Amino acid sequence: MSPFSGSAQRTERWRHLRISTQDGVATVTLARPEKLNALTFGAYADLRDLLAELSRERSVRALVLGGEGRGFCSGGDVDEIIGATLSMDTAQLLDFNRMTGQVVRALRECPFPVIAAVHGIAAGAGAVLALAADFRVADPSARFAFLFTKVGLSGGDMGAAYLLPRVVGLGHATRLLMLGEPVRAPEAERIGLISELTEEGQADARSAELARHLAQGPALAYAQTKALLTSELDMPLAASVELDAATQALLMNGEDYAEFHAAFTEKRAPKWRGR
Repeated sequence: MSPFSGSAQRTERWRHLRISTQDGVATVTLARPEKLNALTFGAYADLRDLLAELSRERSVRALVLGGEGRGFCSGGDVDEIIGATLSMDTAQLLDFNRMTGQVVRALRECPFPVIAAVHGIAAGAGAVLALAADFRVADPSARFAFLFTKVGLSGGDMGAAYLLPRVVGLGHATRLLMLGEPVRAPEAERIGLISELTEEGQADARSAELARHLAQGPALAYAQTKALLTSELDMPLAASVELDAATQALLMNGEDYAEFHAAFTEKRAPKWRGR
């Protein structure tokens, strides 16, 4: 995402999310515990806009996305979204569905690692938000359910049919998106849907620890690695290795590359500057 902004000022208060930042780590919490953090139109829009703002500011080096209460996110609110969409015309429905996709693109394209801290249910859109993160850290209570066919819609919602086969393979993705059945933490770990399985109740703490580690690292190298992972999913090998070569040549001109050599020579830890 571009770091350049126009006249719009930084948003000081987000109505649909709880946000804190410390030492380069942003913690974003879905905070409707009484509804298992079900998403509303406003929550989608806030996530989209927040990720764009953080990407422009370049002060955040890692982000943790979590949910308050008993679960991560139960998906779109049945009354506030599903009920409302029944009275929308095609143009309105297209605008809404494009917005949800913009959230997923923002998660994939933001220049910092995103960690989904998952406990309890991650269902529907909640499962896709976790899927779009770079890391999924989950405790044994976690369960993922891509419920879209259960409500009569395509399982390929919000980019799920693009991302999920690339994470777990086509066979598992077909089963999860077609049937919409929940996948509990042990199986999710076995098929690669979970990056790391923690002890009970430790997903948030472990996610915060991982985020701090990433925030202290070479931010530009992480950003470029994330960009290449996303960009090269559909590239032929020749284009991929050429893009890798161009990226490495740019980074070899950076301060962090020189800093590594200086630190290695002086037998000390590198002081990463993210440039």
